Amino acid sequence: MESLPVSDASSDIVPDSERRGFIGALPPRLRPYASLMRLDRPIGTWLLYWPCAWSVALAGVGGRWDLFAWFALGAFAMRSAGCVYNDIVDRDLDRQVERTRLRPLASGRVSTRSAWVLIGALCLLGLLVLFQLNWTAAAIALGSVALVAAYPFMKRITWWPQAWLGLVFSWGALVGWPAVTGSFGWPALLLWLGSVAWVIGYDTLYAVQDVEDDGLVGVKSSARRLGDKAPLGVGLFYAAAVFLWGAAVWAVRPDWLALVALAPAALHLANQALRADPQDGALALALFRSNRTCGLLVFLGLLVVALSGL
Repeated sequence: MESLPVSDASSDIVPDSERRGFIGALPPRLRPYASLMRLDRPIGTWLLYWPCAWSVALAGVGGRWDLFAWFALGAFAMRSAGCVYNDIVDRDLDRQVERTRLRPLASGRVSTRSAWVLIGALCLLGLLVLFQLNWTAAAIALGSVALVAAYPFMKRITWWPQAWLGLVFSWGALVGWPAVTGSFGWPALLLWLGSVAWVIGYDTLYAVQDVEDDGLVGVKSSARRLGDKAPLGVGLFYAAAVFLWGAAVWAVRPDWLALVALAPAALHLANQALRADPQDGALALALFRSNRTCGLLVFLGLLVVALSGL
């Protein structure tokens, strides 16, 4: 893949990088592509992966333990492809925002053509994962393509692009269940709706750090819409998430004791909402990243419920 010359190694490290040393350790020619795929920030892959894993776990796994690995690979490939696509669409906006102006496409270090080639390669990896699923699960998985394609444009037309992201990032909850059972089920739908609410909550936290820049360039977000009430909004969405996850658990095992399995995740989310400060972007980012742990807590709770017979 061709890219424009790079003036120095430090220019390859974008300001919003989580672990700058990782990209800096790569050969110079690979750094812009690693940055495009956000290889230094695996949090996005984790957040895309957890709804898939939850759905497989709640369905009881059915002996398909390999699905956890396949969905992890799929989450990595699709999240990476989504990041590249998002940067293609947003390259002009990114040039106007301090945190994103040095991203590879915005800065011109990677050509648009090379970025599309990278997306193609990542989609082939995703196709490999698709072949591991039954027809029902594969068809549902493909249904997310239109939502993914539309997502980067949502922040230009609605104050709630986080809701659209919720539809996209939660889609795996609709896929994991039929991948195990061979058919669609209500628990998967409830799990998906709960995940949508969860995503709106945590992505509102993420958007807090960009409120000022988003206002300057005219980008809309739930954080801008909610303003000082953002922590309350996050708390309400998290509460809806826990309620819907509980409904999914109840649909599988109608036992009050089974709901206790979600208590650690509920406490984790409550702590996030109580600590959130709309004036503290650094704290909001830290709370956002902590949802990797929340996803693990939900996963362990669902797995215990499905496999223990509670």
